Amino acid sequence: HDLVALANTRMPFGKYAGRYLVRLPEEYLLWFEQRGFPEGELGRKLAAMLEIKVNGLEGLLVPLIVEQ
Repeated sequence: HDLVALANTRMPFGKYAGRYLVRLPEEYLLWFEQRGFPEGELGRKLAAMLEIKVNGLEGLLVPLIVEQ
């Protein structure tokens, strides 16, 4: 359930607003890590997505996306 929610979360603001977190560039997530992730659920999801991408596991989340 958590992975499905993570796969279907979109970036709510910024340069990549509207893009699924799993489709954010790793460099963008690293930028957040250096400057500090946002507070709350979004920050936790961005940090988790960075960990997933660093380990090359984003391919596991892509099939979970429910395109709308």
